[in-house]
Amino acid sequence: MTDTARASTALDEETARAEIYGLLARLYYAPPPPELMAALRVAVTEAPAAGAFLEEPWRTLVGSARAVTDAEVAQEYDALFGGVGKPEIYLFGSHYLSGYLNEKPLARLRDDLAALGLTRDEAMPETEDHVAYLCEVMRYLIAGDDVAVCNLTRQRDFFAAHLQPWLPALCDALAAHPAARFYAALAGFTRAFASVEAQGFDLLA
Repeated sequence: MTDTARASTALDEETARAEIYGLLARLYYAPPPPELMAALRVAVTEAPAAGAFLEEPWRTLVGSARAVTDAEVAQEYDALFGGVGKPEIYLFGSHYLSGYLNEKPLARLRDDLAALGLTRDEAMPETEDHVAYLCEVMRYLIAGDDVAVCNLTRQRDFFAAHLQPWLPALCDALAAHPAARFYAALAGFTRAFASVEAQGFDLLA
């Protein structure tokens, strides 16, 4: 493989990682809009390389999207994450890290976001430890133009501090919940993707 080909492959991988984080952010933040579900239902499920680790969980997610209607996904989202008072499933890191919302993990996260030059949009009602927000930060750290901030070291440190410690617990909760169908499949894909990310970052150590 030539240096140019290697560079192109690396760029493609980074683009794919950023797109996956962006997709996870959209799916976890709100019921997915019809155009997103339509795109997911026609997505290619065969990986470029046979036996790729994400191929099967991705195929399961796409299959689940094809098996439900837009209305059913919206109802499932509301049943799992919405409602008045305590939701069935929390999407906030502080809950899994400390047992409470708005605790020390959120304060540490805000300090790290400030160090990256990032702040929460005041129009966003959720706190910064929402899984969708964290996925958006990872997408930015991969795809952003500021190389002083958007680099593998920053990605590794942010992932290790603010996603890796609790994302498996969220996936476990979704996989075990009887009302989760589409989101159980999303949890399986999320878990597999997070595992690939962790292994990749381990190589940087």
